[in-house]
Amino acid sequence: MKGRNMTRWRDPAKDPRQAPKSNLITPAGAQRLRGILDHLVRVKRPALSAKVGEAAALGDRSENADYTYNKKELNRVIARIGYLTKRLDELQVVDRLPANTDKVFFGAFVELEDEDGKEIAIRIVGHDEIDTQQRWISVDAPLAKALLGKELDDEVSVKTPGGETTYLITSIHYRTPAR
Repeated sequence: MKGRNMTRWRDPAKDPRQAPKSNLITPAGAQRLRGILDHLVRVKRPALSAKVGEAAALGDRSENADYTYNKKELNRVIARIGYLTKRLDELQVVDRLPANTDKVFFGAFVELEDEDGKEIAIRIVGHDEIDTQQRWISVDAPLAKALLGKELDDEVSVKTPGGETTYLITSIHYRTPAR
């Protein structure tokens, strides 16, 4: 089975990309995805369609780099629109705080202290909202899985590439979801 997007074969049982993603998302994350989808549908796709039409009108398409580039870009945008439409249908928006805000659940802002006394602050969000700059981690990440259900001053051990690391939970708080 050959294809232009095929790379090397990976065992599905060992491929982390095959692991099921959680379908949870915050209201802000869902709104952001809807905004991206709306931009692609209303702005990007019509603009690219027009460019493809103009380039096609120039004649020979086989040697028309403008046509080839814009057609590939249009196909990429159409694929992204399809993915986002399907994904938004699957997502479950978590728009309320958990009953017990003293424990770590989805949407929590958690401050941790490692063995060396270094503090880190993370937020547990859905797979589609990961942001490394803000330290928002997926609810499916090993650290998030270890933290779920824990309380203040609990210790959590997580396997990392550098070995096992132990964290102490120093703070847990939530923001009221915007509706």
